[in-house]
Amino acid sequence: MDFALAQEQQALAELARAIFKDHVTQERLRALEADGGWFDEAVWRKLAEASLLGVAVPEEHGGAGLGVLELGILLEEVGRAVAPVPVWASLVLGALPIAAFGSAAQRARWLPAAARGEAVLSAALLDLDGRDPLAPTARAARVGGDWRITGVKTCVPAGGRADAVLVPARRDDGGVGVFLVETSAPGLRRERQVLTNREPHARLELDGVVVPASAALGDGDDGARVLAWLHEHALAGLAAMQVGVCDRALRMTAEYTIERKQFDRRIASFQAVQQRAADAFIDVEAMRLAAWEALYRLSEGLPAPQEAAIAKFWAADGGQRAIVAAQHLHGGIGVDVDYPLHRYFLWAKHLELMLGPATEQLARLGAALAR
Repeated sequence: MDFALAQEQQALAELARAIFKDHVTQERLRALEADGGWFDEAVWRKLAEASLLGVAVPEEHGGAGLGVLELGILLEEVGRAVAPVPVWASLVLGALPIAAFGSAAQRARWLPAAARGEAVLSAALLDLDGRDPLAPTARAARVGGDWRITGVKTCVPAGGRADAVLVPARRDDGGVGVFLVETSAPGLRRERQVLTNREPHARLELDGVVVPASAALGDGDDGARVLAWLHEHALAGLAAMQVGVCDRALRMTAEYTIERKQFDRRIASFQAVQQRAADAFIDVEAMRLAAWEALYRLSEGLPAPQEAAIAKFWAADGGQRAIVAAQHLHGGIGVDVDYPLHRYFLWAKHLELMLGPATEQLARLGAALAR
């Protein structure tokens, strides 16, 4: 079986990598950090102009009509460049579920704007008083023909810039609903949160936010299925980004150890360095295989709850080992904030913990096996 990328997929990866190489420079990242910013508007526009933001948006809504695998390729390049753009938030958490479960009106309104980079979307998967994304504690109560949503969501990616957010909530009939909420809605307040990799997320307070019945994604009582689908895609997307982060960090380490000399020898010739780098390489390849298995199943419309959890486990566990090895093999320069590796360490730690670290993924897998 041939696991190589198709020609079209390879071209997509090369295009994304070229954009990030040209525009996500160390100088540009330093300038953004100095201003306290994160979202690079210029890079976002370049991705839109290259039709990369529409990679998984259906053609009838202005996208390229490709799929989850191609979006995974883009996410890996985002991680490889540590690019400060909300691709995971807007496309994986927003555009994908709207394309899959949204009404004709929702798709027509939001998908073309997302593909053009004119609208930023997201999803609020984490409740302030709950740890399981599949068991939301926010409440949605029927009020006539509308829904009234109350609760607090935390760590909402791109939440400060998002035009609309998917909000999972427990309905008053005991079921789960996923509601498309515009951030301009009365009763919705946003508070800026800065996470490990300096990425701004948001704390959302929903104080009786009223949305029409048409704001719900899916048909009837399948909100729990929509949420599970969204969660699987979110985990796989994080795993793809972590592959890019750790792959680039390991390559930086290889370049450094080839050039760095100690006792008149390149340190790459030391057996201990080779063993540590080899272990990190194995971790990165295991992460890659796990991520692509999850992405493949999702692209084929197959259930992938365990595959997504396995991919996220490797992204967290293997990613932590790989990035620590990269930092250790750099020695003192590995913790120098003027050296680019430190950004990869921060991103790897962020991706390790987002939507649950390794132990939570193992607990999820254990519960599935027990059932």
